[in-house]
Amino acid sequence: MTAHIPGTSTHSAGAQRALPVLAATDGALEAIKWLALILMTGDHVNKYLFNGTKDWLFDCGRIAMPLFVFVLAYNLARPGAVVRGAYHRTVWRLLVVGCVTMPVFVALGGLVAGWWPLNIMFTLAAIAGMVMLIERRTLAGQICAAGVFLAAGAMVEFWWSALALGLAVWLYCRRPSWMAIGLAAAALAGLWYVNGNAWALAAVPIVLGASGTRLNIPRLRWVFYSYYPAHLVVLWLIRIPMSKAGYLFF
Repeated sequence: MTAHIPGTSTHSAGAQRALPVLAATDGALEAIKWLALILMTGDHVNKYLFNGTKDWLFDCGRIAMPLFVFVLAYNLARPGAVVRGAYHRTVWRLLVVGCVTMPVFVALGGLVAGWWPLNIMFTLAAIAGMVMLIERRTLAGQICAAGVFLAAGAMVEFWWSALALGLAVWLYCRRPSWMAIGLAAAALAGLWYVNGNAWALAAVPIVLGASGTRLNIPRLRWVFYSYYPAHLVVLWLIRIPMSKAGYLFF
C-alpha cells in the first residue's frame, strides 16, 4: 500500500520520476512503530531510572521520534484519509492521551518550569492538526496551520524541528519533491541542535529500508496510545522503592 499521489500532469510526474517513492506496507509500518517503542522505552529508562547516564540509550532514543513521525505522516498521507475522517480522529486521540499522560509526565520530573515541554503526544497531535488544516486548501487553513506550527513548536518536545519533519514526510509521501527533501534536511539539522548529536539521521536508512519490504505483522491499533502513558506510570512506580532505598533522581 502506498500513500503516493501521482502528479497532476505528465510533465510534473516526469520531473519527479528520479525521486524514490515511499511505499511501506502495513506490516513494515508496524515494525517501524515497534522499533520506535523499544527505542523510546530504553531512552526513558535511561532518563528516569539512571539519570541519563547511559549514553548509548540516549543516542538510540534520538531515533524514536523521527520513526514515530514517519508512521504518523505516512498514514495521514494515504489517499482518502480526509474522507475517512482520519485527521480528526488522530488529532483528538493524541490530544486525549497527551492530556492523560501529563500528570505522570510531570511527576517524573526533568521538565522546565514543572510542565514544559509538553509530551510527544502533543508533538504528534500538532503535526496531524497542521496537515489537517493544510488539507482544507484555503487561505484561512494555511494561516491557521502556520499558527499551529509557530505556537505548538514552542511548547512541545523537539520543538519546531519535529513539526517540520512531519510536514516534510507528509508532503513527500503525497508527491515526492526536492522541496520536501530540503525541508526534511533542515528539520534533521534542527534535531542535531536539539539533541546535541546526529543520531536522528539513523531513522533515514530505516525508513528507506522499510519501503517496499513485505512483513506480516498484525496492526494493534491501540497499543501505542495505551503503552505511552502505561510505561511512564510503571517507571514512576519503580522509582518509589528506589527512592526509599536511597537513589536520587534529577
